[in-house]
Amino acid sequence: MDPRPRLDDRLVRPETREEMVRGRRVLAMPAKPEHGDQHFKLDYVIGAHVKEGYVGSTDMLTRLSQGSDFATDTCVRRQGKDEKTGERYLEELAFEVVNEQSLRDMTERAEDLTARGVRRVVAIFAKRQEVREWSAELDDWRVLDPSGTLDDPTLAQPIPIRALLDRAEADRAVVQALYAKRAPALLAIEAKGLRHGLVQGITALCSALAIALDADRRAALQALDAEGLEALLATLGRERRWP
Repeated sequence: MDPRPRLDDRLVRPETREEMVRGRRVLAMPAKPEHGDQHFKLDYVIGAHVKEGYVGSTDMLTRLSQGSDFATDTCVRRQGKDEKTGERYLEELAFEVVNEQSLRDMTERAEDLTARGVRRVVAIFAKRQEVREWSAELDDWRVLDPSGTLDDPTLAQPIPIRALLDRAEADRAVVQALYAKRAPALLAIEAKGLRHGLVQGITALCSALAIALDADRRAALQALDAEGLEALLATLGRERRWP
């Protein structure tokens, strides 16, 4: 039997600013803009990248040891309940935004998280504009290459490190992640663009071949889906007349 406390056994009152770190009761203070803005960007990027079967959370309390019960800024865990324990799954990927906090405090948190079994702890240092990952092997923080990516089984595709720091890069990464996940809204936009291009191509070809596009033919174009438009374009090119 696991002697450790259950993940949701509380030392502090939920929905308050209380946290417990190695027996010390602390208050999670409201953020300055530098921290709050970075946290918002982090949630935006991570939320779009979470793979199916996983779920992301913000400020979720986790009981880590006899003396620690605190939340990370953002985390990703497997969806559903762990059959072995009957409770939620432990987070696998955890993120912290560091602005005014001391490196020592953040290191203690990373140590407690990894000791409990959290696979990866990533910190975004807002003032330095750099991303680091905790290494239990090195017992230190490792700076991640800003031109590299963060790849993890919980993510639909790797996250460019710059996307965690730069707004434009964040937007680009979010769109690419949603497309990789085949988000219906993006697929609909893609289909609309494809259809518009096919109609434009047919219109241009008809003009070049002196084929009149009266109201009935234009109505027929609007009624066709992309596959039908592709077939019509091929027929026009081959037979050089309206079918």
